[in-house]
Amino acid sequence: MTGLESAILALAKRLTDFSETIQTEEAVKTSVILPFLQALGYDVFNPAEVVPEFTADAVGKKGEKVDYAIKTGNDISILIECKGLNTQLNEKHLSQLFRYFTVTNARFAILTNGREYRFFSDLDEPNKLDRRPFLIFDLLDFSSSGLNELSKFSRSTFDIDNILQQAERLKYVSLIKRLLAGWMEAPPEPLVKLIAAQVYDGRSSLALRDMLTTATTAAFKELERDKLRARLSSALSDAPEEPAPGLPDTPPSDATDTTEEEIEGWLIVKTLLRGHVAPTRITLRDAKSYCAVLLDDNNRKPLARLHFNRARKYIGLFDGESEERIPITDLDDMMELRDRLLATLTKYAA
Repeated sequence: MTGLESAILALAKRLTDFSETIQTEEAVKTSVILPFLQALGYDVFNPAEVVPEFTADAVGKKGEKVDYAIKTGNDISILIECKGLNTQLNEKHLSQLFRYFTVTNARFAILTNGREYRFFSDLDEPNKLDRRPFLIFDLLDFSSSGLNELSKFSRSTFDIDNILQQAERLKYVSLIKRLLAGWMEAPPEPLVKLIAAQVYDGRSSLALRDMLTTATTAAFKELERDKLRARLSSALSDAPEEPAPGLPDTPPSDATDTTEEEIEGWLIVKTLLRGHVAPTRITLRDAKSYCAVLLDDNNRKPLARLHFNRARKYIGLFDGESEERIPITDLDDMMELRDRLLATLTKYAA
């Protein structure tokens, strides 16, 4: 795990643990934004590098301040505007950044509520802030590719030209992903009509469109599950013939043998958390009545318990104060538990 990933996971845990007390803009700045900038390698105590309450008078506006400006040498490179944790970020919050961007030589601006970081530039028109971000980084839901893009803003590797080369592609990738994600949950009528024209030869009707809307949503979900199954099949076929990680080479005589189903459940957890933690940190440890899926092979950091040694199977989850057992029909049901497993993972970040 890189130093940046470790710091981001620690911030995610802080955000989860203290969200009720990190509500105001000032609390977000102190508890999250400044540590976030520190994680990127900036000296937040050096006002020549991280400038708080930065003033840049715009036409018709005197004395307004943006929350932070990051300087590279003598140049302002990034402007940052902060909002409260529960603020739903939208275009109306860009007004100050929009004005400041035109009167500084900054090439990037960040709008954030502490959890979500929206990165903007002037891709559409020179020296005019775009209305849409080219990168959105969510502390509680990020991928390895998102972390890689964030790392480009680190002080040690910051290169304006390099970032701008990828920014336009990232902008449209992000927009298309959000569009497709929305379509997966609620397919729009034009998409359903297009699908109907491809898969149905008869006359269209309202009942048919309703049925195809439901079928399209189900098909999207099946595609997601198929991808996970493919990863699992690959992992199972490549797995060495040896005891699962976390198990002793020679189990005690009263130990329960680890079954293929339990190993598959462990691999599902690894797959669901892929991109958020190194797979080698997720281990399996057998017990008489369940198999524990642990972070760092540490009994104090259970990610899940696989209660498979019974007629009715359960998954034990730990995103609350104590274990909650969720009944499942088959292992495919575990595919729906990603968010809860991720919430558990953030609890252990340190």
